[in-house]
Formats: sequence, C-alpha cells, structure tokens
Amino acid sequence: MRYFATLEGTEYEVEIIDEHHICLGEVVREVDIVAVGSQPAYSLIIDGRSFEAYIYPNEKDWQVLMIGQQYQVTVEEEREKRLGRPHEGSVAESGEFQLKAPMPGLIIDVPVSEGLQVEKGQVLAVLESMKMQNELKAPRAGTVTRLRIKSGDSVEIKQTLLTLA
Repeated sequence: MRYFATLEGTEYEVEIIDEHHICLGEVVREVDIVAVGSQPAYSLIIDGRSFEAYIYPNEKDWQVLMIGQQYQVTVEEEREKRLGRPHEGSVAESGEFQLKAPMPGLIIDVPVSEGLQVEKGQVLAVLESMKMQNELKAPRAGTVTRLRIKSGDSVEIKQTLLTLA
C-alpha cells in the first residue's frame, strides 16, 4: 500500500512493502515498531537505529513527538490523492456517518454495540496495524446503527467498520 505523508510542507511517498520493510521515496528501510504499554508510546527501530515516539491521531492528521521534536503529519492514501479528493477532515453533525478503516489491519477491540449512544471522541474500535494499536474514535455524537466488525476480524483500508446516525 502506498501513502503520501506531508511533514512541514514537504511531501514524502511511503510504500508499505511488508510488516518489516517500507520504501521511503526510492530507499527501502527496515522497520520494526512496537507499542509500549497502554500509552501512545512506541519503540521504533529504523535500519537498526532505535527511537522512541509518541503518536497521537487527530481528526485530520497525526501529532508525533520524536527526538524531542513535535511534528504534525498528514497522511493521504494513494488512491485518494490520485483522484484528487480532499483529505477527509470534517464530518457533518447530522445524518449517517460510516467509520472506515484508515489502514489494513486486525480489529483488537470493539467497545461499542448496535443501538449504543456514543459521544464525540469515544473509542469505537481498536485497530492494530504494523504492530501499532490505533484507537478509532467517534468524530461526533450519535447512535451506532450498524456494526460490521468484531474482535479478531481482519480489515482492509477503507472497509466500512460501523455506521453512526
């Protein structure tokens, strides 16, 4: 899968080759990333060099604290970029909303059920991808009207996980 990451105005092409290799531009890098405890902290090894990173997903981007610096990173999937679609950032406050997988991975936890009222920011599902656990949160308050996943399911990028109304 190929992504485009924008950091401080510079765009980087990133291709996930497999669980331990990425291609950054034209350079293949060996990577290993492991979540550390229940914090948004990760142990990251890139080409044999060890780093510690704190990664916080926002509605439109990712906040990354690494090597004493905080970075704002925007990530766009290749198909969306090629089609010229704007980055999904805002969500209508009414109507139906479909939560889609932002990346391929394994569903670790689904702490909601159909019919449950949820608040903005409440965790709807936990998705593990490349050894990172990502909390997928409600972009607005609503009711879970359709649940299409359960713990242990493998999902693909952009697969609909649940529907809020």
